Amino acid sequence: MKIGLTYTGSESKHANYARWLKGDDAIEVITLSAELNNLDAAAACDGIVLSGGVDIAPGYYSGKDGYLNAPDHFQEERDAFETAVFRQAQDQGLPVLGICRGMQLINCIYGGTLVQDLGARNEVHKVANSRDKVHGIHIKNDSILYQAVGSELCAVNSAHHQAIGNLGRDLQITATAPDGVAEALERLSPSSHPFLLCVQWHPERMYHFGLQQTPPSQRIRELFLEAIQSK
Repeated sequence: MKIGLTYTGSESKHANYARWLKGDDAIEVITLSAELNNLDAAAACDGIVLSGGVDIAPGYYSGKDGYLNAPDHFQEERDAFETAVFRQAQDQGLPVLGICRGMQLINCIYGGTLVQDLGARNEVHKVANSRDKVHGIHIKNDSILYQAVGSELCAVNSAHHQAIGNLGRDLQITATAPDGVAEALERLSPSSHPFLLCVQWHPERMYHFGLQQTPPSQRIRELFLEAIQSK
């Protein structure tokens, strides 16, 4: 099995994703990036993971420049490359898992927008002192995510200062934090399209809190692999 993983911009963070995806299975993780310009490699994969990383360029979703906590530099080439990867995956019917930035990018691809900074809610969601936050979420009981987690309530990690704004077409929010921030996206009609699950947290590094065996980490991976195996 080959899984295409977009490059998050950090070797150590990218290694977290690869280690989590591989587990103890014979899985080959293919790094995909604008620098490598290897869209052809994505075409040979069995599934795609869009990873976290730097904020999406505001022009991509008609956002404003100069917002609070904006990065010094955006990566428009990455935005364009990963959009091409996602669209190619849809054309091929490949399962896609979007994580953090990946979830936000998919929302933008479908015409949605982002809350550019969560303001006071960063106390709950944004990294502090290089450590993720942890908070609870509520999951819709008719969702793919609920099938994975098996409960309407669970704890997840958090490392973001942006969130879903206007929802993209044909998508639905299937999990929220107590303050209303979207924590998961799925299709409105999943049965007629390739597998798509997007989560705002980081299942690949929940081991920082000893939560790597919990469903929001372990079962997300398993569900994604099951979707690949059954396509």
